[in-house]
Amino acid sequence: AQVKEILGPPRFEREAAMRCSTPGVATGLAWTRVGGEILFVEAMAMPGKGRVIKTGQLGDVMKESAQAALTYARSNAEALGIADQMLKDQQIHIHVPAGAVPKEGPSAGIAMAMAMISALSGRPVAADLAMTGELTLTGRVLAIGGVKEKVLGALRAGIKRIVLPKDNEGDASELPDVVRESLEFVYAETLDDVLEVGLRPAAE
Repeated sequence: AQVKEILGPPRFEREAAMRCSTPGVATGLAWTRVGGEILFVEAMAMPGKGRVIKTGQLGDVMKESAQAALTYARSNAEALGIADQMLKDQQIHIHVPAGAVPKEGPSAGIAMAMAMISALSGRPVAADLAMTGELTLTGRVLAIGGVKEKVLGALRAGIKRIVLPKDNEGDASELPDVVRESLEFVYAETLDDVLEVGLRPAAE
């Protein structure tokens, strides 16, 4: 009962809801030396000719993930509800805040794809959902590491639902009961699985 009084209000729960209220923002999960944490991925479409601008001190692997995510969005534009004109005459700026902190690894792939598809389609991403998984060009979601730390970081941040790769289902089963009972897990084999639970309808 004294935890809230001592530590103050939750730091991230309101922030996640506020950031994800507009299209183009997805919540990812990151592993750090001091534990897991949530990671906001922002994407914005603007007039241009298909360039991808990447900022936020992203490492080479993370930049490749961003490019793969955009390629998937372009090759599946019709099924994703993205107008041809949006792809022909728009460029995408993808940014991961906390720019002073270097970011590396492929596990933000599905969060980057969700942020881009959200920005291009005008459909926001669910604010209570965080995700982690590597994305292939064909839309498969591949296993990642640091599941325990990432899940605990999401729980601390007030996240209610987590998307994990199907191949990491065994890692989640090893989490303490109190953690598994506090969260809803979605196990994704493809990006379509993530889109089904993650995208909200466009605002009228």
